[in-house]
Amino acid sequence: MTPPRDAIDRLSPAVRYQIANGLGWSGLRPVQALSIEAILDGANCVVLAPTAGGKTEAAFLPLLSKMDAEDWRGVSVLYVAPIRALLNNQEARLSHLTGLIGRRAGKWHGDVKEPARRRLVDDSPDVLAITPESLEAMLLSARTPARRLLAHVRAVIIDEVHAFAGDDRGAHLVALLERITRLAEADIQRIGLSATVGDPEAIVAWLSGSSLRPQRIIDPGGVRKAPELALDYVGTLDNAALLIERLYPGTRRLVFIDSRRRVEELGHRLSQRGVDVYLSHSSLALSERTAAEKAFEEGTNCVIVATSALELGIDVGDLDHVIQLDAPNSVSSFLQRMGRTGRRAGTTANCTFLATEDDALLRAAAIIDLFRNGYVEPARPSAWSPHVLAHQAIALSMQEQGSASHAWWTWLEGCAAFREISTSERDAVVRHMVENDILVEADARLALGAWGERLYGARNFLELYAVFSTPRVLRVMHGQAEIGVVDASFLQDKERQSPNFVLAGRPWRLIGVDWKGGTCSVEPAEAGGYPRWFGQPVSLARSLCQAMRRVLRGAERDVSWSKRATTAINAQRDAHAFLDDAPLPLEEDPDGRCRWWTFGGGAGNRVLAGLLELELGARVLPGNTFITFAHGAAESSIAIRQAIDTLAARAPLGWTDTTRLVDPGQRSRVSKFQPCLPPEIEHELIARETMSVDDANETLGEWKRGASAPAPGRAY
Repeated sequence: MTPPRDAIDRLSPAVRYQIANGLGWSGLRPVQALSIEAILDGANCVVLAPTAGGKTEAAFLPLLSKMDAEDWRGVSVLYVAPIRALLNNQEARLSHLTGLIGRRAGKWHGDVKEPARRRLVDDSPDVLAITPESLEAMLLSARTPARRLLAHVRAVIIDEVHAFAGDDRGAHLVALLERITRLAEADIQRIGLSATVGDPEAIVAWLSGSSLRPQRIIDPGGVRKAPELALDYVGTLDNAALLIERLYPGTRRLVFIDSRRRVEELGHRLSQRGVDVYLSHSSLALSERTAAEKAFEEGTNCVIVATSALELGIDVGDLDHVIQLDAPNSVSSFLQRMGRTGRRAGTTANCTFLATEDDALLRAAAIIDLFRNGYVEPARPSAWSPHVLAHQAIALSMQEQGSASHAWWTWLEGCAAFREISTSERDAVVRHMVENDILVEADARLALGAWGERLYGARNFLELYAVFSTPRVLRVMHGQAEIGVVDASFLQDKERQSPNFVLAGRPWRLIGVDWKGGTCSVEPAEAGGYPRWFGQPVSLARSLCQAMRRVLRGAERDVSWSKRATTAINAQRDAHAFLDDAPLPLEEDPDGRCRWWTFGGGAGNRVLAGLLELELGARVLPGNTFITFAHGAAESSIAIRQAIDTLAARAPLGWTDTTRLVDPGQRSRVSKFQPCLPPEIEHELIARETMSVDDANETLGEWKRGASAPAPGRAY
């Protein structure tokens, strides 16, 4: 996409002056020139550019120009980010940009104290930085004049928009956009920012909802310098710590790990080796994270160990190297993490993978393979989110102090997250909530019922601000200083051997627990174990599992693989030589178990395993790359093959096939709003959230094609 030469001339004189004098720029980046054109033309946009590629300015400069030229007043721009840390990190930047034309930016989230909030209400900023959850809290608060604050919103910028697409928070966000549109009585312009989106057209359509504005994708393209990639196999966390200590001395290194427990474990090991190390994850107190990130930013020979939170655009200065312990679960995450480097002129983006186990090594090799082939996971925002619809019905009943039962839907009818919910399903959800006293209907208005208040009214309706669930946590206090939080279940574990545990990379001794107050007291210790936090089993996408199979069935090595990685991958190839004998082979082991190597992804395999279990009448266990038939599941692999053939003959499968797999007595907890749903809708929700019928059909199609082809080797 070629940027227009005269784009800057369309900006207001004040903004043009400040670009040259306040920012000191000699010109615009291509993404900024393209964005100026699209945003000033009034389009809803998704703006794509690498990390530190100037996306924030690309969105704000044209909006500041409109703010200046059209004399917008009050909160006219919302800047929405997925995490508080990103809002905190961007605060100075937004204040500087708005200050260029004599305007102000403010922030509003759970860490902002009440006096600061009152000041924002009394003297509202022009740009308000906020999370979706804080926006919901504002709308539901009786003390906050949300209608007045949001009455003049003209544009919403969603940073790291890919982090919202495809999950419940994204459905919540686009529902909030519709409600704000109604309050502002304007077709609010919607702008998403991201470095990694596989299907930007789907994202901009999803964001747009009821908006009638044109839709544009801003992608400057261009040839980017190939990154420096390395993949090594280290075997253990101790070896990883030793290598990180010795890798790239005299530089600033960011290590990503997809586990808070392992962040603490690696950080503690590095600290014991004398490495200048800092930690960052969501269970650390804000003061701890801020201090760590600031110290790291100012250091020159140091390491910060973090979870995925630091992949979301948070600026920790000019990094030298990114190290990934094991592997992320998607190409998108890998690109976000690698994008933390190569931001200075003359430097190159880089990422070093250190695998501690065989599966992680294979996954890392597969991610590199997908990246080299230009693949990024497509966005799949849901258009059928009945649990979020139920949440929004409750929220509207509180926002409007009793919403008209015949009109509440008008607030949300344009929301993309609800487009595939039928009128009968919508009515059934509301009827179920009324019948179960979650809502009450009186005088043609809906209000919160007694059971609804019991379910969601605790801690001043805190449960209604977010669509996601969080386990009970206890704040860890050393005197008056908060260190972080731990899951209550961790402290209740009777098998825990010691009262000592590591948090923020430092060992602590537990000296007391205030269960009612939600705190525990600690003092420094010499050693300790590592906390456990609540999490979900990893379900890999079919695309990634297919790439893992390509690596196993290949014979070549990528230039990024070390000798140790090559040796370990070749050993896996030898152990999986049977993959060459059939497209989706059945493997029998000496213990009588059988594995079906589908490489179909966790969600698709869950469908197939459930239906095969019904067919065989015995336990069948799904994994990401294979399905395991427990001992005694069938007399032989022949019987299993026949069961798969029977299932393949029924394909393509539909959602009615998957809802059969939901046991009413053993229902999965996928949303805290499941009690709001009639059983049949709840069962379909569980099926859709935990399974993929499309992936299952892809696997069955591959099985049928393999069955019709000549056998290349031994048969199973």
